Amino acid sequence: MPDVSQDGIDRGFMSRALRLARRGLMTTAPNPRVGCVLVKQGAIVGEGWHRVAGGDHAEVIALQRAGSDAAGATAYVTLEPCSHTGRTPPCVKSLIAAGVGRVVVAMEDPNPLVQGRGIAALRGAGIDVSLGLLAAEARALNRGFCARMQRGMPFVFAKLASSIDGRTAMANGESKWITSPAARQQVQRMRAASCAIITGVDTVLQDDPALTVREDLLGAPYPEATLRQPLRVIVDSRLRTHSWSRILKEPGDVVIATLVEDRKRIRRYEALGCQVVTLPSAGERVSMTALLHWLAEERACNEVMVESGARLAGSLLSDGLLDEIHLFMAPTLLGSNARPLVELPLVHMGEQVRLDLQELRAVGDDWWLRLVPSRRRRT
Repeated sequence: MPDVSQDGIDRGFMSRALRLARRGLMTTAPNPRVGCVLVKQGAIVGEGWHRVAGGDHAEVIALQRAGSDAAGATAYVTLEPCSHTGRTPPCVKSLIAAGVGRVVVAMEDPNPLVQGRGIAALRGAGIDVSLGLLAAEARALNRGFCARMQRGMPFVFAKLASSIDGRTAMANGESKWITSPAARQQVQRMRAASCAIITGVDTVLQDDPALTVREDLLGAPYPEATLRQPLRVIVDSRLRTHSWSRILKEPGDVVIATLVEDRKRIRRYEALGCQVVTLPSAGERVSMTALLHWLAEERACNEVMVESGARLAGSLLSDGLLDEIHLFMAPTLLGSNARPLVELPLVHMGEQVRLDLQELRAVGDDWWLRLVPSRRRRT
């Protein structure tokens, strides 16, 4: 038999823990996605993942499944075990009480309430702790949670769909459908994994979208926990949203971000079940920086998806507030009179916005590009 190093063994079990953590991709927010695998004498004796906020953490589930076999086992955890009491008891105490002999942690918890304290507590109890194995993969899985904890803002990405000549709709607004059913299914999955979806009032008035997650379109069952509808946010500086708009009638919470302070007008929307938040202005529009900070602080949003028209998408891009762009490009041409992908009134070549291609794959008949703006503002 080939000799397998301890590093290779550790990587294999941590990879398993990361795969388990991904099962909570659509259900754990605002908590991070965490997986745990307990191994004894080379065999898995217990494993678990965090399913939903308020439920048992991954470590507790793994310990329950392992029972007495947890004593002396190695725990592979994708995120530093918590050391504080929130809605559930601290996982560090459970690991110590179970008598695990070693803990391998992918990444330190960015939450200031936990950061480093869980690892210190384990070491203080005489448990061997290793930190940093597959840390990049663990951070990518919880990019939104890390962003919220470290910079007080969510991870923000825009979903854009266009023809191959960079157009999103005909001049009269007709846009259904540019992309294939496979691409639209992927968009449903992206919505389900997001805490909030931001759109602009112009999109609401022109397209009347619901912006909900259609479970029947996700392409796979998710029995671990009930899928939640993401918070839907309308950027509406002057409160022009129609009371009969679909987005106000579908299940789930709706927030309208505005500059209006008139309580009489605001109460009309509150009577429809909306939360109306008046924010600072950036020129004549709602400050998107203020909105993103509000979503992180008041609604604990980790990942925020933007599904909007060219104006709002262009504004976010110009302000350096997009972490990523997901572009679904269909092999079709809409022509020079069709609407552009983003509204960027640039004049000189030196003003161009460069995008770094991170990933390119085929989705149905379309191409899916994951792009990162070269210039991003972290405020």
